Amino acid sequence: MKILVTGGAGFIGSNLVRQLVTEHGHDVLNVDALTYAGNRHSLADLEGNARHRLVQADICDAAAMQKLFADFAPDWVMHLAAESHVDRSIDGPGAFIQTNITGTFTLLQAARAHFEKLTCEARDRFRFLHVSTDEVYGSLGATGLFTEETPYDPHSPYSASKAASDHLARAWADTYKLPVLVTNCSNNYGPFQFPEKLIPVVILKALRGEAIPVYGKGENIRDWLYVADHAEALHTVISKGRIGQTYNIGGNNERRNIDLVRLLCALLDELRPRADGLSYTKQITFVTDRPGHDLRYAIDATKIKTELGWTPKQDHTSGFRQTVQWYLDNETWTSAILNGSYKLERLGSAAPDSGLS
Repeated sequence: MKILVTGGAGFIGSNLVRQLVTEHGHDVLNVDALTYAGNRHSLADLEGNARHRLVQADICDAAAMQKLFADFAPDWVMHLAAESHVDRSIDGPGAFIQTNITGTFTLLQAARAHFEKLTCEARDRFRFLHVSTDEVYGSLGATGLFTEETPYDPHSPYSASKAASDHLARAWADTYKLPVLVTNCSNNYGPFQFPEKLIPVVILKALRGEAIPVYGKGENIRDWLYVADHAEALHTVISKGRIGQTYNIGGNNERRNIDLVRLLCALLDELRPRADGLSYTKQITFVTDRPGHDLRYAIDATKIKTELGWTPKQDHTSGFRQTVQWYLDNETWTSAILNGSYKLERLGSAAPDSGLS
């Protein structure tokens, strides 16, 4: 298949593109704006591969999107491009509105125009997969799971913008008969994650001998999904899923933040012990919680398992071990990022914002 992937130089996108090209043999046009989180170096192993082409373009640029659709004529679209960090959305919500809502609208319009020109055979083959998050569902209490029927209740600018983009995708399916599928996933982790998210922050702060920040009391609970498992689930959905359906993708791996941080410290104690022989847990520091911090997310992934046969391969510890080892083995990759504008500083302080950034 010829697949147009948006955001394919980002964390989830680069892992997905690699799978699509090397494991499934697809031809991929990788469209990425290459903002702070898009990284060409995450795809260095695909340089020279005839099945992969990276184009720097903004999904909000209607003319650019129309040209890419016309030139490449994709069979499938896998839409991952998004502003994705809750803390950044608190400091600068405008970018999230622009990329996640306006960008999704622009891409849907380009896909619609392309779809309406296709032959009947090509229309039967065409799919548009919109990739989203479980954060659109809001917060769970101590029990229960998010299902595909859970009402939306977003609490941050990030989750609100993703909720809006989900609704747009479904509206284009209902109104224009675009063959859309939607996925909502739990927290991803693994190789090539930009070091602003919890797991890489913990690992890199620990190695630098700095305080490891934990919001509040660390009691917030997330379901952790290894990125390679997520990438395989996305391929499963677009190749086997029913048009118009939503599929929740989870890792069956709930953990309190503090328990995850302690696990990462224990893995570092084993794989790269501190010079003084003490545990990295000595560096854990509790900090003021961020505004609107949802207590618990947990995914019910029964539908994708029963309908499509997908389940995560990584268990409750194997993926975390692989992730810690990857960051230890790829310090050049992280150093190049941390030599730029981002220095592992805290984001999401809710300081006044112009509304444009």
